[in-house]
Amino acid sequence: MNSPIFRDIATLIARVGLGIVFIAHGWQKLNTNGLDATKAGFEGMGVPLPQASAYFATFVELVGGVALVLGIFTPIVGILLFLDMLGAFLFVHYELGVFVSDGGYELVVALGVAALLLAAVGGGRFSLDGVFGSKTSFAKSRA
Repeated sequence: MNSPIFRDIATLIARVGLGIVFIAHGWQKLNTNGLDATKAGFEGMGVPLPQASAYFATFVELVGGVALVLGIFTPIVGILLFLDMLGAFLFVHYELGVFVSDGGYELVVALGVAALLLAAVGGGRFSLDGVFGSKTSFAKSRA
């Protein structure tokens, strides 16, 4: 199953699904909790620069999630989302073990590596990057 159409459809589904999850988490930080509560939560968890980290996480997840759904600037957004999840892994979840039910890192690892994979392969043919022939794809640089 290495046909180009299968790869593009799989990339579309993965990109949209991942984008929706990131939008939900960014929206939660912005509107459900609020930026002040997100900052306070980050302070309580020992996240460095909690105000800057709260703003970064909130807007990278929210705007980055929308960008993934649309498939625009996919490699750049994928790296930013990977870095966001790397921070969550290192500063919050690592010491709590694997399982998310214990506050562990399984979700941030899954989200982070999926974002990194999209950064590497690009948004696919069914993305704004694909429609406009974006030169930002790392996958194109291999050709």
